[in-house]
Amino acid sequence: MVKSAIVIGAGFGGLALALRLQSGGVQTTIVEARDKPGGRAYHWERDGHMFDAGPTVITDPDCLMRLWRLSGHDMAQDVTLIPVTPFYALDWPDGTRFDYTNDDESLFKSIAALNPADVEGYKKFLDYAAGVFHEGYEKLGTKAFLKVGDMLKAAPALAKYQAWRSVYSIVSSFVQDEHLRQALSFHTLLVGGNPMTCSSIYALIHKLERDGGVWFAKGGTNQLIAGMVTQFERIGGILRLDDPVEAIEVVDGQARAVRTKSGFRAEADAVASNGDIVHTYGLIEGDSRGPKQVKALKKKRYSPSLFVLHFGLEGTCPDIPHHMILFGPRYKGLLDDIYNNGKLAADPALYLHHPTITDPSMAPEGCSTFYALAPVPNMGQADVDWEKDGEAYADTIIDTLEARLIPDIRSRIRTRFHYTPADFKGDLAAHLGSAFSLEPVLTQSAWFRTHNRDDKISNLYFVGAGTHPGAGIPGVVGSAEATARLMLE
Repeated sequence: MVKSAIVIGAGFGGLALALRLQSGGVQTTIVEARDKPGGRAYHWERDGHMFDAGPTVITDPDCLMRLWRLSGHDMAQDVTLIPVTPFYALDWPDGTRFDYTNDDESLFKSIAALNPADVEGYKKFLDYAAGVFHEGYEKLGTKAFLKVGDMLKAAPALAKYQAWRSVYSIVSSFVQDEHLRQALSFHTLLVGGNPMTCSSIYALIHKLERDGGVWFAKGGTNQLIAGMVTQFERIGGILRLDDPVEAIEVVDGQARAVRTKSGFRAEADAVASNGDIVHTYGLIEGDSRGPKQVKALKKKRYSPSLFVLHFGLEGTCPDIPHHMILFGPRYKGLLDDIYNNGKLAADPALYLHHPTITDPSMAPEGCSTFYALAPVPNMGQADVDWEKDGEAYADTIIDTLEARLIPDIRSRIRTRFHYTPADFKGDLAAHLGSAFSLEPVLTQSAWFRTHNRDDKISNLYFVGAGTHPGAGIPGVVGSAEATARLMLE
């Protein structure tokens, strides 16, 4: 059994893994490059507003609560979760509005307003989602796929649910209304997948939300990260911030130590990385495994990036719910631009996050905090000078919000800034500025994804979006459980 471990990166995956290891008796040190923990769940405080970098949607809260229970603690002593309803308000340019919730009576009424025949179709889709949830999440979400045989064992279930089909294709086989097809398929975008090509197994997200609800951490997602850090340090873990790892020293086929920019060097029985997979293999020193894997990984398909506009407004916005999806005039065409054409769309679809409707403390009294997120091509697909063009694209988003939702937005803005694919690359060492690592298509899932334990360097492990099962809080927390099980064996 591993007695000491170093975890590179204090994102959700790294913290979840470190909590499991430390709770299991492994002396664990996390080394984080940035000045704050969180990874993609970083945060900023500006002009009295609290801005979460994301993610902001918490599903399956029990997968988080279990991290505290491992050592006999209760997450509630560190984190307060608040239910969000509706889960999302969905809005289209033609004026259609659909509130997505797990209240059956309300949901069926909303579906019937779009197309009465789709109520029964939706119920059948829900049965399908429940099946892939059981097979894909409950059975396989925390299982490490180290051998091709592991994939073959899962093949019958994948075949039963036609995993080779896309989420959009499966949804369309159950419901007829185009608005509803988009409402039931957009979720894959939250983990970096194209609804038109992402495996239908990802329909499980719908069941995950229906059963576990959608939640928000009081004070922001940053407070969930802070709670995880508190619990990790409470049980004896060590967190080292603001010190990027520059090398993973490999000797005789084993990871022996990590070395940081400051000159800090730490030896351990095992090294695990929550960092970008291409970047991590590039850190390997003393073994040809690193360059070979970097070359192989660069040939794979990577998820899009994100453009996120953070802004604070004077006054409150009581009519805008916590989560909104503002669909654009195109769906498939926009997805083609993002995933295939490398085109920065002038008509973006937006995910609008309005935390102050749930927790007013995230803004000065009488003010509102928002972010508007637009999926955009990664830097390998679109040649955009984000330093030059970022402000103009922020204005495009403001134009959309002004026309669709907040007519006086420009006169009310008291602070704003944006985060681009170049920031994902610079701050997170994300390959091509991807926001979700490898694109979640069937041929890059499970065994085809970066393994939770390296095939050659047997004490080098991976956790997070680039390994199985993939992106999203439940995904990376599930990867931590799979990886921890390997390390604790």
